[in-house]
Amino acid sequence: MQLRVKHLVLTLLAAAGLAAAVAQATNFSLWINGRTGGGQLGNHADFTYWGPSSANGGVNKKSVNWDGYNHISDQNYLVRDALDCYCTGTNWCYVAAHSAGDLMIGYTLAMYGGSTRYKKTPTPNSGGSCSNSDGTTQTGWNIKWVDIAAGAGGGSELSNAGSWALSEPLVSDLKTTTARAMYDHNNTRGKWFYMYAGASGTAYSFILPGQDDEAVAYHSSGGVAGTGGSALCNPSDWLCNDLKLGTAANEGGSTKWSNHSVAFRDDNEAYNHYTNNNWAGVVSLVRKDMELNAK
Repeated sequence: MQLRVKHLVLTLLAAAGLAAAVAQATNFSLWINGRTGGGQLGNHADFTYWGPSSANGGVNKKSVNWDGYNHISDQNYLVRDALDCYCTGTNWCYVAAHSAGDLMIGYTLAMYGGSTRYKKTPTPNSGGSCSNSDGTTQTGWNIKWVDIAAGAGGGSELSNAGSWALSEPLVSDLKTTTARAMYDHNNTRGKWFYMYAGASGTAYSFILPGQDDEAVAYHSSGGVAGTGGSALCNPSDWLCNDLKLGTAANEGGSTKWSNHSVAFRDDNEAYNHYTNNNWAGVVSLVRKDMELNAK
């Protein structure tokens, strides 16, 4: 009888421990900025790049600030630190990225998504890194999915043409041939990238092929594979091939990178590239999706 009671007590304690572990699991929404940066490095509460911090950007939103100036490889540690903090152990993340932030998260997953990571306690120090939780490790990070606004993973012809300051190390990364050769864009470690492509281009339309948002063309914001940029448009434009929604091959036969899906194509040409420090442009669509679905 005593043995049976002992087993019952141990079972109840184990169940309580499991319930406590589950209760401590937390979801986070990580926002990765693009070129020019603006937020304080390591301060995950600083949303200067995006807009008012009061905006709903998904559950437990965090701003993964990098300087938006130096090479992707040089600044990547800041992103890895944030992913270690919030996306290991029992915790999971939703990720949103803008512009060159697409290049940053793609690089991170391809180059480090199969590496051994220590599980962390999600309380970062002033530099944005966290302490180990229990000394155990895991492979890669717990990421549910990735939303990309005006993605520059395929580079921009503005960088090719020198329309941006050539002294910026990041600008050399954003050349179309360089961006596309920087890492294996197909290797997302099984994480889905949902692409939001804007088409309210104006002044630079003669440099950017096909439809564009003033900074990147559809071939990049639509996650289109290949070694260089191709001209892709909305169905209403008869002058070039259509960018297709979802994972479907585009008109003319070009394809998307693996695990890349076009969630939004700007058929009405209403959204440009820029946040205007107010969650504006294509970012407004991603913010809304994170509000509704990152829970």
